[in-house]
Amino acid sequence: MKRLLIAAVTLGAVSTAAPAQDLAAGATSFKKCAACHDVGETAKNKVGPILNGLDGRKSGSVAGYNYSDGNKNSGITWNEAAFLEYIKDPKAKVPNTKMVFAGIKNETEAKNLWAFLNQYGADGKKK
Repeated sequence: MKRLLIAAVTLGAVSTAAPAQDLAAGATSFKKCAACHDVGETAKNKVGPILNGLDGRKSGSVAGYNYSDGNKNSGITWNEAAFLEYIKDPKAKVPNTKMVFAGIKNETEAKNLWAFLNQYGADGKKK
């Protein structure tokens, strides 16, 4: 009986756990961003700044990129919550941003995109 109870508790814990983010789906979502942004060891600023090392980075801080005053003065330190709010509607989150993007409204897609981006450290190497 004790084993049955342990198995039931374990199965209950597994079934209520949040699903892991899908890096492949995030890579597919990043295609929407790739015209303006770059990631990886050879990343360069494009129309938008590189997105390496995004987690914990202050908005408007990538060297060599000319940010809008909106981004420079937003006070955002990027983390998952800030990114998910921003990516839904960039112009609503940061008025006067140069970013011309309608946003990603689907939360699962946005979380997958965050997981994809978050795998890159500041040096562009996968963590």
